[in-house]
Formats: sequence, C-alpha cells, structure tokens
Amino acid sequence: MRTLTPRILVEILHHEGLAREAYRDCVGVWTWSVGITDASGHRVARYRDNPQPIARCLEVFLWLLTTRYLPAVNAAFGAYEPSEHQLAAALSFHYNTGAIARASWLKRFLAGDAEAARKAILDWRRPSEILPRRRKERDLFFNAKWSGDGMMAIYEVAKPGYRPVRPRRVVVAEAVTGLLANPAPFAPSPSPARSAELARSDRNWFDRLFD
Repeated sequence: MRTLTPRILVEILHHEGLAREAYRDCVGVWTWSVGITDASGHRVARYRDNPQPIARCLEVFLWLLTTRYLPAVNAAFGAYEPSEHQLAAALSFHYNTGAIARASWLKRFLAGDAEAARKAILDWRRPSEILPRRRKERDLFFNAKWSGDGMMAIYEVAKPGYRPVRPRRVVVAEAVTGLLANPAPFAPSPSPARSAELARSDRNWFDRLFD
C-alpha cells in the first residue's frame, strides 16, 4: 500500500493531537494544527490569536502528509510494497522524526533482518517521553497492533505564554474519512466559500464539545 487511508490518519492523530491556533512548543517554536511549523512551507504565525476550524487544521495536515511525508516514506521503502500497518507505522515515525531516509531500522528490515530492525527502531528514543510512541510504532509495524482508537486530543492555547493546555479527546474518524473522500485543492488561504464550508463542518462535528 502506498496511499493514505482513514485508519492511517487516525493512527497519527492519536499520537499527535491538534491545536486550532498557533502556540509555542517546548523550545519556543511557533506551531499550529498537528505539529505544523514554518519549516513545512506553510506560515503558521497567521494563526496566532486566530483559531481555525478543525476541518481546516486537518486539511492542511493532509496536504502536508500527501506532499512531503508520504513521498519520502514511499521512497524509503524502495521496491518493497508495505502493508497498511507498515506504511502507517513508518509514516508516524517520519512525521515525528523526519528521519525515515536515514533510519537504520527500516534499512535492516528491508535487508531481511526483522529482529535487528525491531530493536533498532527503539534507538530513536529522545526525548525519553517519546519512547512509548516508538514502542507503539514498533508493535504496529512488526505485529500489526494498532493503537489509534478513532479519537484525538484537541488542545486549548493558554496566554500570554501561548502554551497548549487542557486537551480534550474527540472523535476524529468521521472527519478524516470525509476529508479523504472529498479532498479539496490546498490553498494557503481558503476562499470565503471554502472557509464557510469548513466552519459548517466544525459545527456539525466538534463545536458542541467546546461548550
């Protein structure tokens, strides 16, 4: 499998979480949506004090996965055809580390040494808080053990420090299924009609959770 599926998206969102407006991460970098920074090519400062519909946050997340992360993961697999769970685990790893092209664990797996690969994926354990995620990616890749439960954490942003706080878990499976079924062309700033459509989607899916 070489394409995104709702289950793959839900798995990554389960690990990542989402913020509707820009915040400062643990080292002070402005971040928005699902861990998106200016390094993605999408300017996130525009979302400071400017929360977006969750559907818009997911739309940009999907664009980023499709245009930057998925191609790199597919290239790293080479001629090997990954299963859905293998693609999901590798994509989750790459979204977190950006290092799929140089990850020795995948190279060892493709060379036929699955046991060494299983151990090597846990070498990517810094900071120490990331180790539980790495173990889940290992178990997904090698044992098809999914951890995504159809939900994700949505964070509020506390000011004046602009730190993410008070996460609430919400159902996201319906949202990503609809987004994949009816993808919209990505635009840095959506048209007024698209903005209105995304706002309606938010009201239908999520707004009641923030009452």
